[in-house]
Amino acid sequence: MIVDEARVTLEAGHGGPGKVSFYKKGQRGPDGGGGGRGGDIILRATSDLTALNRFAGKDYFKVPDGEPGQSNQKAGRNAPNLELTIPVGTLLTDTGSGETFELTAPGETLLICKGGLGGLGNFALRSARNTTPLKAQTGLPGQKRVLKMSLRFLANFGLVGLPNSGKSSLLNELTAANARVGNYPFTTLEPNLGVLNGKIIADIPGLIAGAAEGKGLGDKFLKHAEKVSLLLHTISVESEDPQHDYQVVRAELEKYNPEFLNKREIILLTKSDLVDSVSLTKKMTALKKLKRSVLPVSVHDWDSLEVLKKKLLSL
Repeated sequence: MIVDEARVTLEAGHGGPGKVSFYKKGQRGPDGGGGGRGGDIILRATSDLTALNRFAGKDYFKVPDGEPGQSNQKAGRNAPNLELTIPVGTLLTDTGSGETFELTAPGETLLICKGGLGGLGNFALRSARNTTPLKAQTGLPGQKRVLKMSLRFLANFGLVGLPNSGKSSLLNELTAANARVGNYPFTTLEPNLGVLNGKIIADIPGLIAGAAEGKGLGDKFLKHAEKVSLLLHTISVESEDPQHDYQVVRAELEKYNPEFLNKREIILLTKSDLVDSVSLTKKMTALKKLKRSVLPVSVHDWDSLEVLKKKLLSL
């Protein structure tokens, strides 16, 4: 199971307090050192799409504080930083400020919470007017954020369509994916990914009328298709009205994000082995009126799969 949303509280370390101390022998005056810096929290992007799973069981991360200052002008040690990995394409929203962040390449890092500075000891606070300060600074708090994490797959191609239009079966045949399939609605309960010669294909769970408002599996999964460069719109040859099926899905995509309508698109007339050539040609002709590239395909027809693969790899 892939966790694609999480809410987490991150808190960097507090700066260590400065020391109030005075020389014991020989010398006079203050000798208290400053506190160490609190640890930072750094996010690092990874290609592992399951990286958000760790936040399902733990929603609060606190970094150690800096160590207190010591006598003899010795500074306290800085606290170690904490590095957390998140999947590439995760949208981060600070629920307090509304700021958003995103890491788009594996290995990219982001300093999300900065540790507090350590407080000055009384040695650093001495002055001509106060040669023996009796106080030291307490150090500054570390930055704290409550983040909403939302994973958006950075796939090249996105399979969209009504339930039972053959998306998962097609993904399994085109790639080494092992998506669950079945002859009933909503077999796909979470997005599946497959890789075709280095290009990622995302199988988006079936959409129905009202999906953008939360019906069926709702808009929970539409976000995973937002960044794909090409939509593979699957329509079953068993459909009594392929054009209607097409418009239902297109309408939901537009409601969720009008930018979907600007993406390149190929209509895949799936399960083409279930009808004769005359019926197939009739439905192909009807779909071509939509002025889109239309390809018949069947998981039981090796030649049709090869045509589709060549088409995808040429893009």
